[in-house]
Formats: sequence, C-alpha cells, structure tokens
Amino acid sequence: MKAALFDQPGDADALALGEAEVPMPRAGEVLIRVAYAGVNRPDVIQRQGHYPAPPGASPILGLEVAGEIVALGEGVDREWLGQVVCALTPGGGYAEFCRTPVEHCLPVGDALPLDHAAAIPETLFTVWHNVFQRGHAREGERLLVHGGTSGIGTMAIMLGKAFGLEVFVTCGSAEKCTAAENFGADHAINYREADFVEQVRELTGGEGVHVVLDMVSGDYVARNLKCLAEDGRHVTIAVLGGMKAELNMAFIMSRRLTLTGSTLRPRSDAFKSLLCAEIEQNAWPLFLDGEICPVMDRTFPLADAAQAHRRMEQGEHIGKIVLEVAAG
Repeated sequence: MKAALFDQPGDADALALGEAEVPMPRAGEVLIRVAYAGVNRPDVIQRQGHYPAPPGASPILGLEVAGEIVALGEGVDREWLGQVVCALTPGGGYAEFCRTPVEHCLPVGDALPLDHAAAIPETLFTVWHNVFQRGHAREGERLLVHGGTSGIGTMAIMLGKAFGLEVFVTCGSAEKCTAAENFGADHAINYREADFVEQVRELTGGEGVHVVLDMVSGDYVARNLKCLAEDGRHVTIAVLGGMKAELNMAFIMSRRLTLTGSTLRPRSDAFKSLLCAEIEQNAWPLFLDGEICPVMDRTFPLADAAQAHRRMEQGEHIGKIVLEVAAG
C-alpha cells in the first residue's frame, strides 16, 4: 500500500510517499480502507523525533481516519464489515489501509462528508476527556482555551457551547479572533495586543473562569491560574511553551485550585473504548445531526503530507488539516 513515510526524524521534507505492508487486523480490530486522515500536532512532534510511537503501534503517522471497514479481526461482529466509520487510531493513518480497535470507531454512514469525519476523532476524544471528564466542566461555567482557532480550540469552542459553557479563547491575530467568534466563542482575546489575564478578569467581573484548557504550559501556567475562579480546574494537554512552570503553592491552596492534565495516545485500548462509548452516547449525535461541524482548514493529497506538516508548523491554519488518501 502507499503511505507517507519518513526514515529518520527531521523537518517536514523527511516525509515522502512510499510503500508499506498492508497491516492485518488483530483480535478486536478492524482494517479501514482510508479515504481521509487527519493531521495533528502530535504527528509533527513524532516526525521531529520527540514523540515516539507506543510499543506495538504502527510507526506510520496518523491518529485519526475515516473510511470503509474492509476486514475484521477475530471476535469482531460481522455487521461491521462494509461500514463507513471514523476512528481514533494508535498510528498508521497516513496510509491506504489502517488497523484500529473496533471499539475506537464511530459510525458515519452517509451523515458526514468523509473529509469532515476524519477531522473529528483526535480532537473530539481529547476535548471531551480533558474538558468534561478531567476538567468537570458543567453547564453555566466558564472555559478558557488557548489557541482558539486550532483543531483543539475550534472543537472546544463548539463542544463547550453545545453543553452550555461560556467560552473564552486566546488567538494571535485579529483575524483569528474574528474567526473564533464566528465559530461560537463568546470572547476572543488577541494575546499579542492585550494581557489575557487582565482581559479575563475584566470580562468576568473579577470572578475568573472555572476551567482552563492549556496547550502552552511553561510560564503560561502561573498566568492561567490567575484567570481561575475559586475551585477552578487547570488542565494541561501539551507543553508547547515548555515543560516546567514556577508556581505559588500558597495561591493554589488559598483558592482551592486543581491542576491536572493528560496525554491520550499512551492510554490503554480499554480506556479509549470507554471514552469512545461515552462520546458516542453523549456527543456524537450532535455531529451526525449537523449541529456541530468540524472547522476545516485545507486538504492535501497524501503525497503532499510534507506540505500539510509545513502548514501546521507555520501556525496560520484555522481549523483542521486533512490528507486525502483515496479519491472518491
């Protein structure tokens, strides 16, 4: 099969179209003929050599796909054969065929265009787990999200609004702030022109937000904590600004703040299956009914995976970047 491969870690040009063996589904898995694959920040970090695939996972990039199930592993109900799905994968999405546990698949049928479907799983699973499970966000609360026009950011905006949150985001330009507001954000703060801590304080009448979804870490953490209301929750999902933060523990204690975070890819298949089941019951109908649609940036052919990575690294994208693997 054709796949986007890299021999050694490096810049985007390390990615090139090549040939790989078609993977065979193991017990509990399905084989998907990939129509589209989503491009995510962890793909870029893995290509750079900083985020190796977990043991047993495909070395091929790609954590989400959409397409048709064409083969079943042992123990998988035959009703899955031929179904059109999108799926969270352990890797291997940048290829014509990809295997993944059947319990990590969400049914698509003809309800969604497949490019849109491929743009959903990684951000949906990440936001659901971190905002609603770890962050315990509840209707009527306020959520602050950094990177409001990223794939994670746009998903957090739309899910947050669908479940009754007041959503604050930060963005790096006036254009991106306008886009975030068009996607549903209640407040978009240009962090290049204003101090987001002061803006949050002003916009909330000094009360702060209840949850911060942080992808920056580093020196942002102390500033994020100043944005939190009493009993607020700070959830870190990436460390783009650095892995270390200096904290005032007395401040955390006095305001009863909770600091947590997670990484999704290393979690067990069993955990991801439970997460998928909860999402299918509570959030997935919003996508099938068209109430929530992923924000799409640009689609690249699989052969141009390097260009897709360069676009993500440049940071100018708004929404999700996807790869077209199989036309039609």
